[in-house]
Amino acid sequence: MDSLAHLDEGLTCVQETHSSKHVAVIGGGYAGMAAAVTLAQNGVKVTVYEAGGVLGGRARQLSHAQLDTPLDNGQHLLLGAYQTTLALARLVNPNTTIWLQQPLTLHSENGLQLSAPQLPAPFNTLLALLTAHGISTAQRWAAIAFMLQQRLRGFKLKQDCSVVQLLAKQPDVLIKLLWEPLCLAALNTPIATASAQVFLNVLRDSLTRSQHDSDLIIPSVDLSAFFPTPAADYVRQRGGSVNLHQRIRHISASPDGYTIDGNQHSHVICAVAAHQVAALISKLPELAPIAQQLKTYSYQPITTVYLQYPPHIRLPRPMTGLTDTIAQWVFDRGITHQQHGLLAVVISTAGAHSALDHATLATRIAAELQQTFATPPTAIWHQVIVEKRATFACDVDLPRPAQHTALANFHLAGDYTASDYPATLEAATQSGVKCAHLILATNNTH
Repeated sequence: MDSLAHLDEGLTCVQETHSSKHVAVIGGGYAGMAAAVTLAQNGVKVTVYEAGGVLGGRARQLSHAQLDTPLDNGQHLLLGAYQTTLALARLVNPNTTIWLQQPLTLHSENGLQLSAPQLPAPFNTLLALLTAHGISTAQRWAAIAFMLQQRLRGFKLKQDCSVVQLLAKQPDVLIKLLWEPLCLAALNTPIATASAQVFLNVLRDSLTRSQHDSDLIIPSVDLSAFFPTPAADYVRQRGGSVNLHQRIRHISASPDGYTIDGNQHSHVICAVAAHQVAALISKLPELAPIAQQLKTYSYQPITTVYLQYPPHIRLPRPMTGLTDTIAQWVFDRGITHQQHGLLAVVISTAGAHSALDHATLATRIAAELQQTFATPPTAIWHQVIVEKRATFACDVDLPRPAQHTALANFHLAGDYTASDYPATLEAATQSGVKCAHLILATNNTH
């Protein structure tokens, strides 16, 4: 994104030598590690404090007793437009293939199927819509007309509204089969309350700019190995520290910067999840408005159901959508991760499934997969993972705090901070890089 290449013009502080800086990054998720890597790359001493034993935050690996390779706490699909995340992943994994990349292909069983040809944007997207299966000719042209109309408007609304309101003139079938699944996948927020402007931002950047922006990027290693773990190695190799199992309990301002559990730092990047920020900044009265703002946030879960079948079980493609089922998307980790026979089913947001116990949910998902793909009636084993606060609810006109704060040299990084994007890995990494750039461009005293 262009915003990463330039700092606010209002910043007038004279850049100091980086050797006098020692930055604390609190939180070892994607936002925190993006900040740490960017600082380390520019010769700044950095110490990362992570409360857990695994890096990655809400996008991390999980071990499983019956697998030699780890699971993830959720499935993350990236887009070619997510340039910051992909550039950072390449930087810390220079000689390793860590993702599967393919042109935009959305295939839903008994639903919509479309595939983007190898053409410059936006012609690839328009042709994909024009040749889509599962919808009528009139519905194809309605989708194309919607995209062209938004392009003429610069994908910009005069006033934010819900996605339902944005799509008021679209056919109901098209909303059900195309726009709603895209909104749930991108914003993890029901279309009745989801921000139309943020949804348009995603459509703008992924479908209309360059040919490969719409490509689907599926990690082929676990989410910690994809970026956070090699990022920690990168930081350590450049003189920084990454400390696991170290939960920060006290931050206070000091004459030389900040004291964090007794350790002195010139700058702080708070890179914990939105719901954890208030506790960390409670002793910093200047940041009370941010804490109050974040208390108004609500959150949406993501449920991942892993089902292990015999190794010969394989789906036709890495990712398939399902229609009129509890399951929304199913990933074949045999194709992406060489975990043969392992299927991962993703369910965005809360719903009727949330009231089911894990065993019942897994049984019902297995029945849906059997009916759709003729898989065995029961799995060898299953694992249900519910990330209760997977994302903030990306509602209409949701206020989001900036990366810079009222306190000098104290910054916020996270997918909840000011961004064009919803709670995605790209929003997280962009925020971390922005914080690092703010530190690189300013001195210790304004």
